[in-house]
Amino acid sequence: MDAFIFDLDGTLVDSNELHVASWDAAFRHFGKEFSLEQLLAQIGKGSDKYLPEFLTPDEIKRFGKELDSYRSDLFKKEYLPRVEGFPQVHELFQRIRDDGKQIVLATSGKKSEAGHYTELLRIDDLIAGQTTADDADESKPAPDIFTAALEKLDGIKASEALVIGDTRFDMEAAAKAGLRAIALTCGGSDEETLRAAGALAVYRDPADLLAHYDQIVAQFR
Repeated sequence: MDAFIFDLDGTLVDSNELHVASWDAAFRHFGKEFSLEQLLAQIGKGSDKYLPEFLTPDEIKRFGKELDSYRSDLFKKEYLPRVEGFPQVHELFQRIRDDGKQIVLATSGKKSEAGHYTELLRIDDLIAGQTTADDADESKPAPDIFTAALEKLDGIKASEALVIGDTRFDMEAAAKAGLRAIALTCGGSDEETLRAAGALAVYRDPADLLAHYDQIVAQFR
């Protein structure tokens, strides 16, 4: 195993509940109400996959783009500044790079958000690149984002890379791209759900990954 492909939201940064809050506010602004549990259950998808879970085709046609834009602007203004990184992400990435392995980020989020997170985590100089919703025709659970991420890895085949994510959509997208995946529970998903979606191993958070790094490399080499 020569490379890691990391999701961002809920995996490296503690943002999932803030995304839920921004979606809740946006839907309410347009006269729609859903439980927070319903909203959280779909976090991990890009807006192209998220909105159809809650709006009818007619509603998407009438105000889907406007709602998506409203939510995106609201998140950047009110919620993005409140996002914090999970502990020891920088140390984990440094350990991976010291081991001679490559790292690429792959998120269903916006490119501007991804850029903010890499600065927050101080990992710009440790990654080979990143792919976002802007680089794919479809967001997770479609495989497009992970396929694009794999293309950024120099000479790495799918069998030589390992995906790290926090939702069942990460696991499903990885499988469709022919990639192995392990999961973290720090984004709010439980171990049973993640394993049922295809996770080959489950850890708590990036710090837990770092603590078990040698074991993971040995298991997935």
